[in-house]
Amino acid sequence: MSYKHLTHEERFTIETLNCKKYPYGKIAEIIGRAPSTVWRELKRNSHANRSYDSELATKMTKQRASQASCRASRIPPESWNYVDEKLSTQQWSPEEISGRMKKDGLKAMSHETIYRRLWAHKKTGGTLHTHLRHKIGTYRKRDSPRERRGHIPGQRCISTRPKEIEDRTRFGDYEMDTVIGLQSGPVLVTIADRRSRRSLLVKAEDKSAHAVSTAIITALGPYRKEAHTLTFDNGKEFAMHQLIDEILETTSYFAHPYHSWERGLNENTNGLIRQYFPKRTDFSKITDEQIYEVQEKLNNRPRKCLGWYSPNEVFSNPTAIVALPC
Repeated sequence: MSYKHLTHEERFTIETLNCKKYPYGKIAEIIGRAPSTVWRELKRNSHANRSYDSELATKMTKQRASQASCRASRIPPESWNYVDEKLSTQQWSPEEISGRMKKDGLKAMSHETIYRRLWAHKKTGGTLHTHLRHKIGTYRKRDSPRERRGHIPGQRCISTRPKEIEDRTRFGDYEMDTVIGLQSGPVLVTIADRRSRRSLLVKAEDKSAHAVSTAIITALGPYRKEAHTLTFDNGKEFAMHQLIDEILETTSYFAHPYHSWERGLNENTNGLIRQYFPKRTDFSKITDEQIYEVQEKLNNRPRKCLGWYSPNEVFSNPTAIVALPC
């Protein structure tokens, strides 16, 4: 069901019931709205003394809408063109677009303004909103207790990693994962640098430890001198970590079972990848050129955690940014 603004009658009912100390859930039930709608209305449109007046609330809502319309009309066409281009060709989020505009010499706008434009565009039959990154479920049930993954020999626990890895003070500390398409066949190996957030994407023939280790060694070969550590989850596809360490001269660590947040960078990266390669993608039909194109889209995408610089910018100019927020 699409969202509709509260009517004056609904606001009057909220005012009456709120005065009688009705809980948000009960008010929502009576007017047929979500409890979050009632909570948001009382939070945004109440007096400073926390009392709520339906007449004033209606006026405040209209005033905000009018101000937003005026602000949008003052934004030059080149800024809107920038929004349309980054959204439709690069699949940037409204927040990423907003954060980057000023760096690119354009009049900036808030991500809320961009969202309002997208929904207005949708109402007139536009399709820009289809390029938004939609929330999706977990791409695989890796953390399911039903999965018997077995023990991988020679594991080092993530809790023993040096502090400099946690602090992201250097390049060459990587997080690894795999993105699964079909139940069998090729998989996508994702390699993300913790400091720059730069990603390498490479296709493995299948999910076997041999195929995945070969893909990792191939991808990191050109960066061997800069590679320090690798962090994996407990998937059996990473069982040959000792061979990888021997060839790349790295040190491997493993996250605790069912602790996906310990590799938050990988989890976020894989979520972005799913914007381009949805669940059940047949990677046997995806070329290396297509994978590289997605890799570079990710690496040229501005990140809030990098002060709206892109991973490629940070990687190619290591002294340009003195301190990177985590």
